[in-house]
Amino acid sequence: MSLQRISAQIDQGIATITFRNPTKLNAWDGLMLGELTATIEEISRRDDVRLVIFTGEGRAFSVGADLNWFTPDPLTHQFRNQARYAHRFFDALEDLEKPVLAAINGVCVGGGLELALSCDLRVAVEQARFGFPEVNAGIIPGSGGCSRLARLLGVGKAKELILTGELISATEAEHIGLINAAVPDDQLMAKTREYAGKILKRGPLAVGMAKQIINTALNVDAATGRALERLGQSILLNTADAQEGFKAFREKRPPKFSGK
Repeated sequence: MSLQRISAQIDQGIATITFRNPTKLNAWDGLMLGELTATIEEISRRDDVRLVIFTGEGRAFSVGADLNWFTPDPLTHQFRNQARYAHRFFDALEDLEKPVLAAINGVCVGGGLELALSCDLRVAVEQARFGFPEVNAGIIPGSGGCSRLARLLGVGKAKELILTGELISATEAEHIGLINAAVPDDQLMAKTREYAGKILKRGPLAVGMAKQIINTALNVDAATGRALERLGQSILLNTADAQEGFKAFREKRPPKFSGK
């Protein structure tokens, strides 16, 4: 597949996807969303890809949607269709049974932060800035910002960031739990790949199942969440990976998982 707005490289089980619209701070439009959606769909079917990393080209991770892409009249069904297109992609990242990491190389605001919130782990350079400035333009973060941020940080902190429209530093973002780590610029990919390396050593079926259950349990009551854990565990116990894991533990050696 020929790509214009992004690049995708696969190496040792990791798919690194780079936003390539640096002159517009990696703002996304219909073309980029189409390429991202198709790429994630392909990755979901590939057994040789076990983990995804997103990053940006230039000085920004992403500033979100290119406003020129949206229809001029925000009350039309066309606008809602465009927004739904973005929502489906962000939802697909959460639904993907493979870990998705964000290597945040710079400014990460608006829809760019909404994309990062759809990832499982977030690592950022110390110079990165985060926030939802939409209220400064009389709108809201409408592609998961309100819902995902409140779920991650709690209602109080989410309201503080969204209602003030102020940006915060990577240090503050790490402190409040918005990102997992803030590192010097030259350590961004190394730190992200350090997380990736740890995950890739674990059972891929277990990692995928854990991601699905954690995400689903956030939207159901506690009893249903525990029922999902029982069901997930009963499935995993019958896999070759679980048998290998038990055997490796008894033999005091690293397991060799096959993803089966």
